[in-house]
Amino acid sequence: MSKPRLLITRRVFPEVVDALRAVYEVRTNDDDAFWTPEQTREKAADCDALYVVATDRVDAALLAACPNLKIVATGSVGYNQIDVAACTARGIPVTNTPDVLTEATADMAWALLMATARRVTESERWLREGKWGRWAWDQFLGADVHGATLGIVGMGRIGSAVARRASGFSMRLQYTNRSPAPNEAELGALRVDLDTLLATSDHVVLVLPYSPQTQHMIGAAQLARMKPGATLVNIARGGIVDDAALARALRDGPLAAAGLDVFEGEPVVNPALLEVPNVVLTPHIGSATRSSRLAMAMLAARNLLAFAAGEPLHTPVNGDALRARGAS
Repeated sequence: MSKPRLLITRRVFPEVVDALRAVYEVRTNDDDAFWTPEQTREKAADCDALYVVATDRVDAALLAACPNLKIVATGSVGYNQIDVAACTARGIPVTNTPDVLTEATADMAWALLMATARRVTESERWLREGKWGRWAWDQFLGADVHGATLGIVGMGRIGSAVARRASGFSMRLQYTNRSPAPNEAELGALRVDLDTLLATSDHVVLVLPYSPQTQHMIGAAQLARMKPGATLVNIARGGIVDDAALARALRDGPLAAAGLDVFEGEPVVNPALLEVPNVVLTPHIGSATRSSRLAMAMLAARNLLAFAAGEPLHTPVNGDALRARGAS
């Protein structure tokens, strides 16, 4: 019996590919080349399974081009790049990779928070350019972190991990979320509305999923409400922040600085963000430790292996698709 065909859209760890080859006929992108949607559809046309990443769009056009497709596994927590409703309608389960990157991503949030508050990259560039001629009292004055107020937008797994780290800095902690966090008492966190959080937080960290409802959730009006001299960190998804409006707020106020690991339209970065000195920019590396990225990649593979064996999926996104397939 021939093996089901699996397309892996981006280069991944060899041990992950080896594990999948025990069950699947695996096609890989060894050059890690960027594929257009048309190229992806062509390469996936006769495949039974897809292993994608956060930049791969799985939409109705791709599903129509892949009549044999039975499962989509993404090596990311977020799955806004996948038309889950369209997959569910066809009985195609979608899986993601939650939990395994929580601590690494929370660490990255703090790396960006500290870098923005203390003007680390801005002052490093200045030093490298040979501009440091003397010490001065007012040289690169930043914002206090210890004892400051931290506002977290989205108190899920990663938001809670960010919050736990705040206790070491004796910070006042507040958050906004669709529902009260079950661990708010343990964290010492106060739930407030978004406007209050923006107006009263010294540092704001965005840790919420992207959806049509959160598109430009932080736009010009919200940025204008922020506390003068505050910092903003986005480790969630590009598009939650209006990057053009953010660049203006960094240039004209009220923001002192921002730290961004994600961007609207990435890997393209809004040129206005490249022109302001008070922003720290990193290329979507929130989960980029070897242990976390390997765990993510392997969890996606484990879902594919479980599906091939007829076993329950480890982290399904759309249980309805499983029920639909079972009923068909």
